[in-house]
Amino acid sequence: MKSLVQAVVIAAALAAPVAVFAQSNQPVTRAQVRADMIQVEKAGFNPARSNPNEYPANIQAAEARVAAQNSAVGGVNSGSSQAGQAAQ
Repeated sequence: MKSLVQAVVIAAALAAPVAVFAQSNQPVTRAQVRADMIQVEKAGFNPARSNPNEYPANIQAAEARVAAQNSAVGGVNSGSSQAGQAAQ
C-alpha cells in the first residue's frame, strides 16, 4: 500500500507541469485580441458580412485555416525549388 501511495505521488508530481502548460489563465490583452481578429479576417472571415445562421461554421472554418497556417512547419515556398535538375 505504501508503494502505491508513493507511485501516485510521483505520477502527480510528474504530471503537474504538463497541466500547468495545458491551460493558460493569463488575461488576454487588447492587442492580442486585435491580432487574432486580423488573422481570422485574413483567413476569409468578414464579421460585417456574416450571416447569423452561418456564423459558427464561418468563424470555425476561418479559425481552422489560421490554425493550419500557424502550425505549418518547414516546407518549401512555392516556386523556390527545382526538382529533377542536375546539380551544377
